[in-house]
Amino acid sequence: MKPRVPCVMLGLLVAVGLAACDRSRFDMLTQPRLGPDASSPLFDDRKATRAPPPGTVAHAMGDAALVSGGRNGTQALRARDEAEAREALPDRPPRALMLRGQERYGIYCMPCHSPVGDGDGPVVRRGFPAPPSLHEERLRAVSDRHIYDVISQGFGIMYPFADRIEPEDRWAIVAFVRALQLSRHAPMAELALAPQPPTGASGAAQWHAVVPPVAETTR
Repeated sequence: MKPRVPCVMLGLLVAVGLAACDRSRFDMLTQPRLGPDASSPLFDDRKATRAPPPGTVAHAMGDAALVSGGRNGTQALRARDEAEAREALPDRPPRALMLRGQERYGIYCMPCHSPVGDGDGPVVRRGFPAPPSLHEERLRAVSDRHIYDVISQGFGIMYPFADRIEPEDRWAIVAFVRALQLSRHAPMAELALAPQPPTGASGAAQWHAVVPPVAETTR
C-alpha cells in the first residue's frame, strides 16, 4: 500500500495557492490610497492630490456617468462649467434662484453671518471670531464674482465651500446676499409707492396697509 503523504502535501500546496490567489485579488480591490487632504513626500508641494494635466477635458459627471460610456452627465458638466465661468448675476435674478439662495444661505452661511448678514450668528455668540457685516460699504461695493470666489475658495478663517456647494447654488447664495444688502440700503427714490387703500361710500379706507417691522437681532 503506497503512502498517502504526497497526496496530502499536494492538497496543502493547492489550498495555499488558492488562498494566495484570493489574497492577491483582495489586495487589488482594496489598494491603499491617499485622501484629498493627505500629504505625500513624492511631490514638491507635499500634497498627494495632483491637479489634472493641462488640457484635460472632463467628459461626464454624476452617478450615472460612473456606469455609462461617458455620455451621461455631460449636460450637468456643461451647466457646472457655465456656472463656474459666470462673472455676474442678471439684473433681476429669478425668484427660484433667490429662494434657493435663501435656503442654502441658511444652511451654510447663517451660523456665522446671522440671518440678516450682520456677522452675529449663533456660533459667533459662542466665541467664534465674527465675520465682517455684509452691510459694510466695502462689501456692498465688491463684484458678484468676488462674493462667489470667497464662497468657493474661502477667505481668512472662512474655509472654502467649493467641495460641498455646487456652483449654481453658490450663485444662488450670492443673489440672496445681494437681497440682504438691498434690504438695508435700497435708495428711497427707487422704492415703489405703496398702493392706496380703496375707499367706501363714506370715503373711509376699507383696509389699512401693513408695514412689516424692521428685522432686529438681539443678543
